[in-house]
Amino acid sequence: MTDDLLHLPEITLDFRQMASNAQSKTIIVDLHIPTEEYLRHYQGQVSQVSAIAHDGRRVRFPSRILQPFVTHEGIHGSFAIHFDEYHKFVGIDKIR
Repeated sequence: MTDDLLHLPEITLDFRQMASNAQSKTIIVDLHIPTEEYLRHYQGQVSQVSAIAHDGRRVRFPSRILQPFVTHEGIHGSFAIHFDEYHKFVGIDKIR
């Protein structure tokens, strides 16, 4: 059985939950995902990342959006995830 959610110890935004709290269209998350952990995405074992945003909201997003930021050391840094008024993913920027 495959686990389709990558749980990070220090870090979940389900965009569907945002309907009741739509004051922000950007969330900030700090991610520290070792290479071995993100490899589960490529192996088809993981399709979602779960994290806690800077504002305390639990967030969930597709692991594929992190592909441009993968290095030999994994994925590390602070990221701004942007979404529209319908809570659909628009883009992601590495901010630190």
